[in-house]
Amino acid sequence: MNRRNFIENMAVSSGVLATASAFVPATVKAQQAESVSGKTKLNADVVIAGGGLGGCAAALAALRNGLSVILTEETDWVGGQLSQQGVPPDEHIWIETHGATQLYRDFRTAIRQYYIRNYPLTESAKNRKNLNPGDGSVSKLCHEPRVAVAVLNELFAPYISTGKLTLLLEHKVISASTDQNQVKALEAINLKSNAKFILSAPYFVDATEMGDLLPLTGTEFVTGTEAKSETNELHAPEKADPENNQAFTVCFAIDYVPGENHLIEKPKQYEFWKNFVPKMTKPWSGKLLDLSYSNPKTLEPKALGFHPEGLMMGDMLNLWNYRRIINKENFNKGTYAGDITIVNWPQNDYFLGNLIGASEKDSKKYFEGGKQLSLSLLYWLQTEAPRPDGGKGWPGIRLRKDIMGTEDGLAKYPYIRESRRIRAVFTIKEEHVGADNRVLITGKKDNTAAEFYDSVGVGYYHIDLHPSTSGNNYIDFGSLPFQIPLGALLPKRMENLLPANKNIGTTHITNGCYRLHPVEWSIGESVGLLITYALDRKVIPKAVREKEELLKEFQEFIKKQGVETHWPKA
Repeated sequence: MNRRNFIENMAVSSGVLATASAFVPATVKAQQAESVSGKTKLNADVVIAGGGLGGCAAALAALRNGLSVILTEETDWVGGQLSQQGVPPDEHIWIETHGATQLYRDFRTAIRQYYIRNYPLTESAKNRKNLNPGDGSVSKLCHEPRVAVAVLNELFAPYISTGKLTLLLEHKVISASTDQNQVKALEAINLKSNAKFILSAPYFVDATEMGDLLPLTGTEFVTGTEAKSETNELHAPEKADPENNQAFTVCFAIDYVPGENHLIEKPKQYEFWKNFVPKMTKPWSGKLLDLSYSNPKTLEPKALGFHPEGLMMGDMLNLWNYRRIINKENFNKGTYAGDITIVNWPQNDYFLGNLIGASEKDSKKYFEGGKQLSLSLLYWLQTEAPRPDGGKGWPGIRLRKDIMGTEDGLAKYPYIRESRRIRAVFTIKEEHVGADNRVLITGKKDNTAAEFYDSVGVGYYHIDLHPSTSGNNYIDFGSLPFQIPLGALLPKRMENLLPANKNIGTTHITNGCYRLHPVEWSIGESVGLLITYALDRKVIPKAVREKEELLKEFQEFIKKQGVETHWPKA
């Protein structure tokens, strides 16, 4: 997929991207760039494509260990799903104390401190042990996308100033040069000026949202669903389907001003989406634009609530509170007209097109379809959503374009749940992390995921697969607190390209628990440390796993840097 379409169709014309390339002249100078055939050549110890959480974590890990880094990002915001995609963090219940790297927890603390320093919080909120600005139910830390960007930029600032980090915002990698099992260089283009750069380094990291470097470099990969005969997974289908990927979502932010009318123009595809009934192998609950959906665990119809004043609605989840990023009660009276919430709900999951590997024309079509679905959901909420008083619609719901930093008010980039995945030295399967599948393997229900001798991180989330492009309904079931094996970060053949996003060696099934915010961060940080270690020891990453003494030394190295490799014993 060509992400440039997304940039050009959204915020480029709004002025918010005007300073996006401001870092480039200073960093180019610091790198003493040379020109080759009209293209600027930049060199570093590592080139990272993709400024999401995995890319940022990989960069910070490498930078703090003295390496020089070139980091490219196709939008004007670093932070990936947390910022440009507008998704508050999905985390496990132990996140405040363990189950993530120290750097990730420090990042979360810095977000809280940003609010304490800069926002008119109430004394109660300011003194709360674990401030949650939005009090959203999805996370212990629901906050605005811009704050994540601000904190990440603070972390990067000293490295940019010293020339150790070249941050190329609004740049896309378009080609690669390779020699057998090695990547030699990447070519990137400035999406505003069309200036081209040749980026060379001993190591390269694919932290893009859909594993874009894998086909460019000829790195072997898989997509979609594997067959049960291939993986022997409990929940795998009988037949493989490489085109079957999870839905993406175009998120947006809204608030509510009672008594005012903020009705948007009727979306051009509204009638289609208003009447759309998903066709799935296991039926959906009815129309997509409705306050009901398929219960992810049972697939039975389940009622949802909606009230933009955040009221409790009995046993029903009030969607307004689900991903709320500003609770006005946490701030001095009059600071906010109302709460602000992010709309990333079952009703705006788009599954009528597969972005992975799509042509430029189809990418544009699917992205436009996702935008139209989200705008149609907004219009439906404003005009037709049932109210508790028996009326319909909430015209006081206001699209908050400023929150997403775009002209149309939609996120800068779709929330991508599934990527190309490397053919890895080791593939994580359901038997390693799925609760029920583990019982079949071990013969006992001991709540312990597989132990990996080469663990380089930990994480947890239930296996959560959203409706897919081939008509699957939710696939949602229990997993166990798991480890991140080094073997899943190593391509079978390529020696100096490493994954740092959703593109590691998982299956379609296990991607469902390895794809969330803190796990992506942990993957990226371990990759940055692996490159540091490999360069220092003058070995390729595969050798670190293959040689017992190197692996043990590497694991001790990352532990000292705040990376947990094992869950505490119960």
